[in-house]
Amino acid sequence: MYRFVFKTVLSRIDPETAHHLVVSGLRFSDRLGVNRLMERVCRPDKSLETKALGLLWPSPFGLAAGFDKGATTVLPLASLGFGHIEIGTVTAAAQPGNPAPRLFRLVQDKALINRMGFNNDGAQALRPRLEAIRERIGKLKAAGRHVPVVGVNIGKTKLTALEDATEDYLISTRVLAPVADYLVVNVSSPNTPGLRQLQDIDSLRPLLSAVRAEADHVTEKHVPLLVKIAPDLADEDVDAVAELVTDLSLDGVIATNTTISRRGLRTAAAQVEGYGAGGLSGPVLADRSKEVLKRLRAKLPRTTAIVSVGGVTTASDVAERLALGADLVQGYTAFVFEGPFWVRRINRGLASMLRSG
Repeated sequence: MYRFVFKTVLSRIDPETAHHLVVSGLRFSDRLGVNRLMERVCRPDKSLETKALGLLWPSPFGLAAGFDKGATTVLPLASLGFGHIEIGTVTAAAQPGNPAPRLFRLVQDKALINRMGFNNDGAQALRPRLEAIRERIGKLKAAGRHVPVVGVNIGKTKLTALEDATEDYLISTRVLAPVADYLVVNVSSPNTPGLRQLQDIDSLRPLLSAVRAEADHVTEKHVPLLVKIAPDLADEDVDAVAELVTDLSLDGVIATNTTISRRGLRTAAAQVEGYGAGGLSGPVLADRSKEVLKRLRAKLPRTTAIVSVGGVTTASDVAERLALGADLVQGYTAFVFEGPFWVRRINRGLASMLRSG
C-alpha cells in the first residue's frame, strides 16, 4: 500500500515537503492516540533486547540522525518499533541550513542526496523538549510500554570558525548531555564547510577530549560518547580514528555518514550532476560501510561499541552488520522508500532468525 502511495503521491512532491507532511502526520496520529495501536502492532519482540553502551535497547535497530532534528516526533517514531531514535544533528545556535532545494530522491537507486546543512532550532530550544520526552518516557516505561533509547547528535554551527569549533561543541554538550541517553560528535557531514577537517587526528583528539570532560562535568551519570565518521576516510585514517577512540576510552563509533562519492549509481549521470553537491545515502553505500565496520572491529576492543549505518534495507542487512561485529545498526534512507512498517518487517525478520538459530 505504501509503495503505491509513494509512487503515485509522495514521489511527485518535493522531498523536503513530503518529509514535513510525514512528520505532521506522525504528530497528529500521536495526539489522536493512533500510535498506541501502532505500538501494539510494531513493538519489537522481547528476544531482540540488546545490551550495549551500558544501556538496554529494545531492538538493535534504530533510526539514524537526520529524520528528527528537533525532537518533535520521538515517541511517534518509537511506536513504529525503532529501538532507538537519534536526534539531530543539533548545533549550539539555531540555523536555517542551506538554501532549498536541498534534498533529492534517486528513485532508481532508492537513494537520497542531501545538503541540508544542519538546519535545526539550536541546543537551547531542544533542551525543554527532551526534558518533556524523558518525563513521558519514564511514565510509559513504568506502565510497561515500549520506549526507545534517545541519543543526541551534535555538530558545529556553520558560522563558527574551525578554530572555535571545540567551544561550539561544548555549548551543545553542556545543554544536551544531561538529557541524552548517549551523545554523538558529528564531524563527518559533507554539508558544513570545513567540518570534515575535524576528522584529522590532530583536531579530533582535543575536541573529543574536551567534549568527554564537559559531559562528565555536567552530568551525574556517565553519558556514552561516540564519534560519527565518514565513509570517505582512507583506510589508514579509519585505523587512526580507531586508535584515538581506544586511547581516549571513548564509548563507541558510528560508521558511517553519507558519502560525497557518486560511484555505483544507476541513475543517469547528468541527472545526478544536476542535483549538485551533498551527501549520498542508500544501498550504494553498503559495501563501503561494511568495509569500515570490519576495519573498526578488527582495531577496536570488543568493549567499544560500533553502530553500523549506511545502505541498510532488510532484516538480513541488519543481521549481517551484527555478524560483522556491530553492536547496533541504524537506518534512515530506506524508511523513505519502504514506509512506516519497514521497521516492523526488520524486527520481525530478526526475531525469526533468532528463533531459527
